[in-house]
Amino acid sequence: MSMFSADEMKAKWKQQVGKAKQYWGKLTEDELLEAEGRQDRLVGLVQERYAVTRDEAEKQVKEFFGK
Repeated sequence: MSMFSADEMKAKWKQQVGKAKQYWGKLTEDELLEAEGRQDRLVGLVQERYAVTRDEAEKQVKEFFGK
């Protein structure tokens, strides 16, 4: 289930890194920039840092980009 195309994610991500840092304060700016808005990478980072299930991490990513 793809939420966004890769190009859409990258374009939107460049605009959203600052907001993402506020949303997920445990993630570093470097990690966020490295993720480049790639859904799988971002979901993995959220899952690891916040000790949540993959489903919960995917939900958070979807909610973030839905704003």
